[in-house]
Amino acid sequence: MPEALVDRQFLEKLERLTLHWQKSFNGLVGGHNPSRFAGAGQEFLDHRNFYHGDDMRAVNWRAYLRLEKLFLKMFQIEPRVPVCLLLDASVSMVSGAAPDSITKFGYARKLAAALAYVGLVRLDNLLLQPFSTNLFKPFTCSGGRHRFQPAEKYLRELHAEGVTDLKKTVRQFLNTYTGRGLVVIVSDFLSDTDSLQPLQQLANFGHELFLIQLWSPDDRVPNVEGDWELVDAESGSQLRVNVTDRTRKRYTDAFDAYAEQLRRLAVRNKGRYLGLSTDIDVEQTLLGPAFMAPRAKISRVS
Repeated sequence: MPEALVDRQFLEKLERLTLHWQKSFNGLVGGHNPSRFAGAGQEFLDHRNFYHGDDMRAVNWRAYLRLEKLFLKMFQIEPRVPVCLLLDASVSMVSGAAPDSITKFGYARKLAAALAYVGLVRLDNLLLQPFSTNLFKPFTCSGGRHRFQPAEKYLRELHAEGVTDLKKTVRQFLNTYTGRGLVVIVSDFLSDTDSLQPLQQLANFGHELFLIQLWSPDDRVPNVEGDWELVDAESGSQLRVNVTDRTRKRYTDAFDAYAEQLRRLAVRNKGRYLGLSTDIDVEQTLLGPAFMAPRAKISRVS
């Protein structure tokens, strides 16, 4: 039987975290995150004018006695906001790792499993949606931690295949899922096509973005020197290069500039960005200072 993606001790530590979003979404009542939408709840939000057909039980009768006008009391609801984990399952996610190191895909599945558990504990509605050339068959779950085992099994049995095409992926995603929510994208964002425009399209549609960029150490700082023939893991295209200290620095600078573009896009749209190297342990990532442990609000990472 394949090894579990996350162990029990780690899951117990994840109980302290919550997936917190900054936007208000029209979700289902019963979650743990406040919304600015009015509805049935316990915390008073505001008043509005009474209209024919409104529930008379919500009328503020004390205000009526003073002003002789009907006002309806509105309360803050706690919605179960749809949380979608878009997981990059392209071939590039299994390339670039040393023989004894975890691949980006293995790291992404561990991270997705941990985030799924956090969401389920907080009663969020979760959609696990792998992608590469096209959207894979998804997995949906909600209703508590008892739904975690099927979600973990689904992630454990995934295999990487295909070529990253975010433009096509986003188009399919928006055509398939019409609701708005928190979209967590776990990817290396390495593609021959433009990744920024489709990500902006997701934000324009009304989703809140949480971009998690993964890279192996060699992705950012190549550990080679001299003449090399590089082969693209996805397209198979080849490139002859002479790697020197100068070219390595130029490459790393370009890599960091691209990461900065992703970060700015997320922040500009009131989302978040997190860049992670696979040599940082997943548990250390989620429970460390970046996630404000122990009372972490994951959505505050930027």
